[in-house]
Amino acid sequence: MFAPQTKKDVLKIVKERNVSFIQFWFTDVLGVQKIFSITPDELEEGLNEGIGFDGSSIQGFCRIEESDMIAMPDPATFQIVPWRPADRPVARMICDIQHPDGAPYAGDPRYVLKRTLKKIEKQGYTFFVGPELEFFYFASERAPEFLDRGGYFDGLPVDRATDLRRQTIFALQEMGIRVECSHHEVAPSQHEIDLHYGEALTMADNVMTYRTCVKEIARQNGVYATFMPKPVFGENGSGMHVHQSLFKGNKNAFFDGRDKYNLSRMGKHYIAGILAHAPEMTAICNQWINSYKRLVPGYEAPVYVSWARRNRSTMVRVPMYKPGKEKATRMEYRLPDPACNPYLAFSVMLAAGMTGVEKAYPLPDPVEEDIYEMDEKARAKAGIASLPGSLYEALAVVKESKLVRETLGDHVFEKFLANKKVEWDRFRTHVSQFEIDRYLPML
Repeated sequence: MFAPQTKKDVLKIVKERNVSFIQFWFTDVLGVQKIFSITPDELEEGLNEGIGFDGSSIQGFCRIEESDMIAMPDPATFQIVPWRPADRPVARMICDIQHPDGAPYAGDPRYVLKRTLKKIEKQGYTFFVGPELEFFYFASERAPEFLDRGGYFDGLPVDRATDLRRQTIFALQEMGIRVECSHHEVAPSQHEIDLHYGEALTMADNVMTYRTCVKEIARQNGVYATFMPKPVFGENGSGMHVHQSLFKGNKNAFFDGRDKYNLSRMGKHYIAGILAHAPEMTAICNQWINSYKRLVPGYEAPVYVSWARRNRSTMVRVPMYKPGKEKATRMEYRLPDPACNPYLAFSVMLAAGMTGVEKAYPLPDPVEEDIYEMDEKARAKAGIASLPGSLYEALAVVKESKLVRETLGDHVFEKFLANKKVEWDRFRTHVSQFEIDRYLPML
């Protein structure tokens, strides 16, 4: 693990460790990791001037007539990649995307999050997040063939991926990423590695590193890891619950020990903002057609707009306060899945919460009964709204959202919608095996 801060630090480490290649990482609009490599001979120029590439070939970036882009590495993100050979190590840096004149590129998701964070930094706040990413291990990418039939918190010999998770945790730790715990999840062959909470930009970088690390360690062990939200019919899908809090200096701005929920006014308004804007955020936090196979009743994923403390059928949960643990006061947003773009997802979450704060949205009463057991009349009486049930419904809501457009910026907003429209059009004209099996023999 290294903690370089300057270009000089990076050059020194590369020379001392005899690094063979330096990977430049960045993320497209859909949250797909992009990687290219340079040799140490090109590193000093790359650090000072960035490396040019064709942006028109990257999903959601620019048109061909304005294709020249610069990947400018952030020296503070330099780390040795632990899954490459130790005798000729490979390093990586995460990049910001710029125009050739050095101006930030509006289509860069990392820039979107930086821009969003600046608004609260001016008020003296820091946004902390702690995502919990679930994923599956399968025998290969060709079919969802389980490695085990384990369930929640099962251990050896039922949990056959203990060593895979351990190797992954060691790799993450070598890259400076703090891990809290890991365990087998509810579905067969489903797992979770929880990261220690951190500042939002660093955590978005860490989520991208986490996904790459999980997949690489799995590949080296001859199996396949996937963050697909719902790969298996009849089993729980994979979510990415995001714990969130705001700090002012060392003080948790969400905590108030005099309140019956131990929530400050700011904390309550923030949660109210998340609730109020949840439908329009759904497409950003659940951006794939498959995402909505997870968001159905009965599989521990949220379907309705509500909050609670103990009730895990709600979209937002506020973990119970432990005396002396004021800094742990937070809200847990249970809607996102692990295949979203973390830079965009964290941006819209913060924007929604802060809108609730700025406009003093009232927080409705918590719902501590199982919402899945309530009928439609009971939900309507309790004022519980439903979330979009498909990507098509989610896109119809988000395209009218002033909050999401302003947060993402026109470029990312329009590119995201255009890409998702193409995806939906392809899906709705596709004839599935389900349709062949069900309708061909009878119609």
